[in-house]
Amino acid sequence: MTLNGVIALILRFSLISISFLAKYVAVVEYKPILSVNIVSQFQSSTLCNIYKSTLADGIVPMDWKRANVSPIHKKGSRAQAGNYRPISLTSQLCKVFEFIMREALVTHLESLHLLYESQHGFRRGRSCLSNLLTFLEKVTKAIDDGLSMDVVYLDLAKAFDKVPHERLIRKLTSHGIEGEVRRWLENWLKGREQRVCIDGYLSAWRHVTSGVPQGSVIGPILFLIYINDLDLGVHNEILKFADDTKLYGIVTDETEAKTLQSDLNLLTKWTDTWQMKFNIEKCKVMHIGYKNSAYSYQMNGQALQKAESEIDLGVIISNDLKVSDQCAKAYAKASRALGLIGRNICYKQTPM
Repeated sequence: MTLNGVIALILRFSLISISFLAKYVAVVEYKPILSVNIVSQFQSSTLCNIYKSTLADGIVPMDWKRANVSPIHKKGSRAQAGNYRPISLTSQLCKVFEFIMREALVTHLESLHLLYESQHGFRRGRSCLSNLLTFLEKVTKAIDDGLSMDVVYLDLAKAFDKVPHERLIRKLTSHGIEGEVRRWLENWLKGREQRVCIDGYLSAWRHVTSGVPQGSVIGPILFLIYINDLDLGVHNEILKFADDTKLYGIVTDETEAKTLQSDLNLLTKWTDTWQMKFNIEKCKVMHIGYKNSAYSYQMNGQALQKAESEIDLGVIISNDLKVSDQCAKAYAKASRALGLIGRNICYKQTPM
């Protein structure tokens, strides 16, 4: 079935059931403006007609293109803007249709096996756990065989915000996304506006010229499509979870080190071609194995930092593959939680 056919199958009835709408509306926000109690048969039919019309015309209402951006702190100093993730809060009705669109896109990509196996983010049956298990299985096997392995942790700077729209449309076409769906997505991307909301204060509206909105439903899928061919031509292994990428391979001599360096050069060339950028200051190399020669690597003429440990998808990976640092981190987190409970909750036994 074609991509348009999947969406047509969902919308072919003149009436969307209350349970269907409630299922999608209930998950788009923490406090949905719609609920099963107020979505009447009339409203369901009206929404269905709106969705059919916007898909057929390829025109997205301006209200659906506007976003209130809420900055969410990631890590580091709260005084630095770069340490915040911009989450876009968009129209609820648009998110319902985005869920329908996302189901069609995922079905299309997965059924035709268009996504590289290296991608573990935002995919069914894949997660941080599958990414780490795949990585550790290959690393431990290499160490058990007496080999050395070099791992390069890569950081794409502001990856979601830098995706150029025109190039993204070209990637959609190359993945077989055409017709009404591609036209709707192109209109959804262009002409967007956003403003920042902090403690009830609002900035002025600004036009958005690049990027996919973080906080949207189809944004992550569009990003996966955009960076899908990052692996193309690479000789060593790559694992991705959305924009978190690591390149690794067995390095026992200078020839294999040059191959890994060649892969880094290829990845750098990809970012230049597709208008992305690696944050080289945050890219690091880890040397694993007792006989590791610890070769140096560089990107754009800048030497990469060497790390003895690195946080990989929330888990501390050390170059000796011991778990003591991760256990200490988990223990400290549990101790803080226990201390918070002890200071704020008082048990009072009910008198018998």
